[in-house]
Amino acid sequence: MSDHESGEQSQHPHGAHGAHGAHGAHGAHGAHGRVPTPGERWAAFKRSPFLPALVLVFILAAAAGLFAGSYTYSMANPTPHHVPTAVVGTPDAAHGKAFLGGMEKALNASLEVRRYDSVAAARRDVEEQKVFAIVEVGGGEDKKVTMDVSGASGASVAQVLAETAPKVGERVGVPVVVKDIKPLQEGDPRGLAIFYISLAAVIIGFVGAIQLSVHARGLNPAERIAFTAMYALLGAFVIAAVVDWWLGAVRLPFVESWLILALTMFASGMVFTMFNTLFGRWAMLPTWGLMVLLGNPSSGGAVSWPLLPSVLGHIGQWLPPGASVNAQHTAVYFGGHQHAFPFLVLGGWALVSSAVFWVWRHRHPGGRGVGAAHAA
Repeated sequence: MSDHESGEQSQHPHGAHGAHGAHGAHGAHGAHGRVPTPGERWAAFKRSPFLPALVLVFILAAAAGLFAGSYTYSMANPTPHHVPTAVVGTPDAAHGKAFLGGMEKALNASLEVRRYDSVAAARRDVEEQKVFAIVEVGGGEDKKVTMDVSGASGASVAQVLAETAPKVGERVGVPVVVKDIKPLQEGDPRGLAIFYISLAAVIIGFVGAIQLSVHARGLNPAERIAFTAMYALLGAFVIAAVVDWWLGAVRLPFVESWLILALTMFASGMVFTMFNTLFGRWAMLPTWGLMVLLGNPSSGGAVSWPLLPSVLGHIGQWLPPGASVNAQHTAVYFGGHQHAFPFLVLGGWALVSSAVFWVWRHRHPGGRGVGAAHAA
C-alpha cells in the first residue's frame, strides 16, 4: 500500500467521524434549543420543588389571617350569651324583680335564672359547675342583694358579673354586695395558667408527631404509637413540674394534672399521625385547623364558654383543647367533682386517631419493611 493510499485511509475514518460528530452536535443543539410547550413547562413545574413551595406561601398567608381572626373573633369582645345563675331568697319581692330585670337588660337577656331553696344547694351546683353565680335576695326589712361569683368557674364571667351588679343596683336603687366565693389561686389571678399548660400540651403533642415523622421515619406503626405515648408522658410531667414545682404559679393535683396533660399530648400527636396517614405531606393543614384555629379559641381557657360566640362554646367542648382545659380546670379548682365527659372526649380522639392510623398504616409515609428490619 502506498503512502498516499495509507494517508487517505487514515484521514477517511477521522473525516467521517468528524462529520458524524458535527451532525450529532448540531442535532443535539437543535433539540436543546427547542422552545418547550406549555404542557411540558407545566409538567416540569409540577415535578420541581417550586409548586409545593408556592402553595405553602399562600397557605401560610391564609393561616396567618385565620389564626389572628379566630382568636380576635372569640376573645376581642367577649359578650355573655348564656350564664346559668342560682337565685335564692325572695326573688319575687319588688327589689328582687328590679335587680334581676336590670341584670337581664344589662347583660342582653343572657342571665339564665335557676331557683334554689337554699344557699347550700346553690353552692353545691357551683362546685359541680352547673351555675356561675348565686344571687341571694333578702326578704322583709333586708332589701339588699348579695351576689356570690366564682372566679374559679370562669374569671371572665365573674368579672362581667362583678362589674355589672353594682351598677345595676345603683340604677334600680337596691344595695348590692358582691363576693367571690371561689377565687383563683394567687399565682394565677387571670385564670390563664391552665389555658397555657393545655395549649403547650396540644402544640407539643402534634409537633412531636411531626418530628417523629421526619427524624424517625423508619418507626413501624406499633413503635410510632409507643414513642408518641412516651414523649406524651415525659413531656406532660415536665410541663406540670415547671408550672407547679419550679414556678409555683398554680398548685396542681400533680398526678391527675400530669395524666390529663399526657392524654392531651397523646391525643394531639395521634391526630396528626392520623391526618398524615390520610393526607400525607399536607397533614399539617387539618391538624392546625382543628387544634389551633378552632380548638384553642373555643376551649374556654382564655375566655369562658358563656362569653364565647354560642357556636364556638358548644363545639369547643368536643375538641381535645377544650376537653383538656375542662378536665384540668376541674382538677385544680373543683377536686372531688370531676366529670367523665372531658376524659371521654380526649380518649375518643386518641382511640379513633390510633385506629385510623392502624387500619390504614400501609398508607403512612413511614415504617420499614420486614426484610430491612431483619437485615438490620
